[in-house]
Amino acid sequence: MSLSFEHDVLIIGSGAAGLTVALNLPSDLRVAVLSKTELKSGSTLWAQGGIAAVLDDDDSTESHLQDTLVAGAGLCDKDSVRFTVEHGREAIEWLISQGVQFDTDESEESTQKYHLTKEGGHSHRRIVHAADATGRAVSGSLADRAREKANIEIFEDRVGIDLITHSKLFLPGNRCVGAYVLNKKTSHVELFRAKFVVLATGGASKVYLYTSNPDVATGDGIAMAWRAGCRMGNMEFNQFHPTCLYHPQAKSFLITEAVRGEGGKLLLPNGKRFMGQFDEREELAPRDVVARAIDHEMKRLGADCLYLDISHKDKDFILGHFPTVHQRCLSYGIDITKEPIPVVPAAHYTCGGVVTDSAGRTDLNSLYAVGETAFTGLHGANRMASNSLLECLVFGKSCAEDIASRIAHTPEPPPAPSWDESQVTDSDEDVVISHNWDELRRFMWDYVGIVRTNKRLQRAKHRVDLLHQEIRDYYSNYKVSNDLLELRNLVTVADLIICSAIQRKESRGLHYTLDYPHPLKTPENTILTPVNFPAEPW
Repeated sequence: MSLSFEHDVLIIGSGAAGLTVALNLPSDLRVAVLSKTELKSGSTLWAQGGIAAVLDDDDSTESHLQDTLVAGAGLCDKDSVRFTVEHGREAIEWLISQGVQFDTDESEESTQKYHLTKEGGHSHRRIVHAADATGRAVSGSLADRAREKANIEIFEDRVGIDLITHSKLFLPGNRCVGAYVLNKKTSHVELFRAKFVVLATGGASKVYLYTSNPDVATGDGIAMAWRAGCRMGNMEFNQFHPTCLYHPQAKSFLITEAVRGEGGKLLLPNGKRFMGQFDEREELAPRDVVARAIDHEMKRLGADCLYLDISHKDKDFILGHFPTVHQRCLSYGIDITKEPIPVVPAAHYTCGGVVTDSAGRTDLNSLYAVGETAFTGLHGANRMASNSLLECLVFGKSCAEDIASRIAHTPEPPPAPSWDESQVTDSDEDVVISHNWDELRRFMWDYVGIVRTNKRLQRAKHRVDLLHQEIRDYYSNYKVSNDLLELRNLVTVADLIICSAIQRKESRGLHYTLDYPHPLKTPENTILTPVNFPAEPW
């Protein structure tokens, strides 16, 4: 029998963005937080570098704003950037109040309480961090606080299938009133109804063959919102982290940007530096520049990887600043205090997403999107290092405040039918899912990766259209599973990325095409509108 739940607010996703929303909502609201696996297992957990915020007296919000605008290559929304950076200190103070312990600065010459590091694109030291495992500290503290709150109910091992709207229920107007959700442990679909729904499912970097992201980063919220009629913005801008550990046994382990920020040098296989040929900022250039440079040199040389070297620094300095990186590399026989780290670029961050305003409101009434799922205009054509966790915190709080201001005037969600499993059967063809998954991620890497061309994009579009049809037929006839739902969502997101990339007739930020190598004079966002665009006022 299918279970049904009702809450005031349903939050799909349990990373920094989702938990920030939950913890900032009034304590008298009934809140459901859905986690795809265990509560602390999302992308936030793996964030190493830190959080950008103006905490130094020599720094300023204006400087943080300008650095972000430069990194965004002309496509940042200035109001969104200002809104974010002006709330930076407040966000850090809130995290500290939730129990996050950031590294302090014990040096005699320092006038700051917390140790601040510097990363690519930043003109000042403004990255507050917890060693090189900031995400672990943040996700752990927020999860602990959420478990302590009596009004927050946590549902683990749940994956969203589709949003429930007035339109789907044949009711007047259009409003989001819940979601159908797969319980991965029971394999049954559950019904969650709520006055408000928040999508905080993270990004979609698993659409690529090589990625720094955990397995759960399959664009679920983006795909669900698109199917419900929400517009998407700038999906062509996929950030590739320049330095992921290259080792046959290493899976999705990135080498934090802070290694370069603290003096790490990028080297060719012969030991020579090369970044000076591509950018005067050398290793501290923005990520898109560094990733393209590494990609270029690997293809030029036919090399499997390049190298990142921090071994010229004092051993105690390395162990103090990068204990996680040191320990993980050592487990693969690489001692970073004595030798360089083999690295390759990997898909890392989805800069585009569901179009929202400063409160996280989407095009669909009562539906919000926050964090990597959302397109706020903060990142433009290229996300600057360590702005992403800050975005989760600032917009998560803003979203919670907006919900609190509307909850009293919002009606209860209407009744909705349970999920019908009577017309489907268990699949004995799971090989179709695994084959399509592999095909999708490989052609996205080959044709829609760091360097693109019209011909490659058209090939990718042809293949994704075929996959769409195969998966649509499969989805209609068999019981849903986690693998099928993730594949369905990734194919949707891949199509959005490809269509957006085809529309952009220039090279800008993270989108680089050999057919249009120069930027246009007037930058514009790429906005995709679905056929069922609701256009319903809030």
